[in-house]
Amino acid sequence: MIEAFGLTSNPRKELPPAVDDVSFEARAGRVTALLGAPGAGKTTALRLMLELQRGRGLTHFRGRPLHRIAHPVREVGVLLGDVPGHPARTVRGHLRMLCAAAGVPVRRADEVLEAVGLVSLRDERLGTLSRGMDRRLGLACALLADPHTLVLDDPAGALSAREAAWVHTMLRAHASQGGTVLFSTADPKEAARAADHVVTLEQGRVVADQEAPDFSRTRLRPRVVVRTPYAARLATVLTKEARAARRSVEIVREGGNRLAVYGGTCADIGDTAFRHGILVHQLADEYGDMGPGAGVIPVVSRPGSTHGRGADTGSVPPSRDGGLPEPVDASGPAGVRPATAGAPPVTDADAPSPHTHTHPHTDTLTDPDPDPEPTPGADPGADTVTHADAVPPTSAAADLSPAASQHSPAPAASQPRPAPGRPVRPAPARTLATGAASPLPPPVSVRSAPSPLRPLRYEFRRAAGIRTGFVTIAVVLLVSVVTAVILARVGHTPQPQLLAAWPQELPLPPAALGAGLLGALASGDEFRHPALAADRGAVPRRLGLLVAKLLVSAVTALVLAALTVGGNAAVLHLFYGPELAGVPADWPALGAGWLALVVGCGWAGVLAAGVFRSTTAGLAAVVAVPVLVVPLVQKVWDGPSVRTAAGLPMRTRELFLTTWPFGGERYVAEVLRMIAQPVGSALALSVTALLCAYLLMTLRSRPQ
Repeated sequence: MIEAFGLTSNPRKELPPAVDDVSFEARAGRVTALLGAPGAGKTTALRLMLELQRGRGLTHFRGRPLHRIAHPVREVGVLLGDVPGHPARTVRGHLRMLCAAAGVPVRRADEVLEAVGLVSLRDERLGTLSRGMDRRLGLACALLADPHTLVLDDPAGALSAREAAWVHTMLRAHASQGGTVLFSTADPKEAARAADHVVTLEQGRVVADQEAPDFSRTRLRPRVVVRTPYAARLATVLTKEARAARRSVEIVREGGNRLAVYGGTCADIGDTAFRHGILVHQLADEYGDMGPGAGVIPVVSRPGSTHGRGADTGSVPPSRDGGLPEPVDASGPAGVRPATAGAPPVTDADAPSPHTHTHPHTDTLTDPDPDPEPTPGADPGADTVTHADAVPPTSAAADLSPAASQHSPAPAASQPRPAPGRPVRPAPARTLATGAASPLPPPVSVRSAPSPLRPLRYEFRRAAGIRTGFVTIAVVLLVSVVTAVILARVGHTPQPQLLAAWPQELPLPPAALGAGLLGALASGDEFRHPALAADRGAVPRRLGLLVAKLLVSAVTALVLAALTVGGNAAVLHLFYGPELAGVPADWPALGAGWLALVVGCGWAGVLAAGVFRSTTAGLAAVVAVPVLVVPLVQKVWDGPSVRTAAGLPMRTRELFLTTWPFGGERYVAEVLRMIAQPVGSALALSVTALLCAYLLMTLRSRPQ
């Protein structure tokens, strides 16, 4: 259950707040729609609820605010906009990465891929997915940790009718198992068809909080209701005149003598009936749903149409037990027949969910017939109304008894619901045309305990899931080898700098710049492609994730440093013999300094990109250390008003007075000697300052 109290966004200069004192409830076992025109404040309200935007108010998810929940991703599944993943990452790799962040078994990625019909696209890159497949992946991400609550921002926006119906079928399935579903939409018809409860926003305020039947009766668009014994003839005449006048008119045939006309007026329809001598028994404006044909979308008479008859398609209401659709009695309204054939084939990539759930506010679900045939006894000139975005029924519906159509769907309130605890997943309701069942993913039966290795696994999969890091390392090694060969050819370069490929003209060697770039990408990609932004349990500035990034960055920098020196030594030995590839006499101190430089650059990139939310800023901070900070530190060390640091290692040894075991005081002295150097001092100072800034911004960003 979701309870929102007084949600109010911060004022925008002299404009009123986008959301002002919004309060509502979304109950468990029901689908709640947050309805409003573009700019009404729907997205802002959802972001305030999820604590992704500053403002006032409070939201409880089953009695607790989100920042008080230990593992928010296991309580709330979120889909805001497109899937926020790196476009070069694969579908399966993205889900496996999120599995590590959520602490769920990695096999869960394959389960949700099967549930949303993306098994055949698991190796596709996120940047190549269509809008419909991206929405499926977003729903898979939201269901990954088996949350109780789903919060989605316009989940069916810009989708085809079929994909939109599939999305709402999945949401209905989740709610029928005891979960809470809240989604936003700007389409009143979508809210009336798919939701049990509708909360309407206008200019940031709640103007209506209604059950779906009340909403359909009071807030949907007007229509003109006509009763005439010559309904088919009147429908044909109205359609012809609308096309001749190039007007958009929708005509719904509701029974034998009743028409519902959208886009016309009583005066126009009355004039048309009078001119053609058609007797009219009733002619009145009406507001509400589409009456007996609710859930059926009419064929629209558009300007430029080339045919005069709408598609005759079936109208199949769902069964009460969520199984196969029940066929409509053949004696129903003219022009409507059971759709037992002609349904488009279902593939693994675009198969809709097998669950067909009863909805108390939707009377029929139909499927467009690609090759329609006129129904015997139906007027061929009458426009027939179809529901183009419904779940296509299977051919097995033809085997059901026609008597099943006599049963009306039971109200959702009368259906037994599971306890507020863990919802029980039902068996697959039916089998798709492919013959393979595709149920919702089963609940997570084994959940790992909180572990410090969870963010480490996430960061490792994040770094290894795209080719950017590997390409960067390859380029750094190639540039280092070429630079070392050129420096050896020119001469006058000390052997340590030759092995590191560090010309005097460059502020940093290629390996240090590469480590800084990899570190900057580690944090910068989190803000550019915020896969974890909607999860308050693992936001990019969480300290556990920072430690993981620093560890992975350090390991990557050490590997890069070792490969650089080893590769340069091998190439120099190949080109110039063993003289230039020998090991320096003081290699321990030089090696420690080299590794410290590369690791420090990597850490500076991680922290700077995390502070400034930009990969470019992280790399700029790495370059600024030798260019700006080192001269400043050197000037301070050499200033006449500052005592010199010469002899610092010796004075440190005298301070301890004791000899450390295994000669530990020698290593401490070497570390202090490196820090006392201008480069070491500047790097240590920069990393410390960035770490303090990162911690300060982390504390400030925590919700109060």
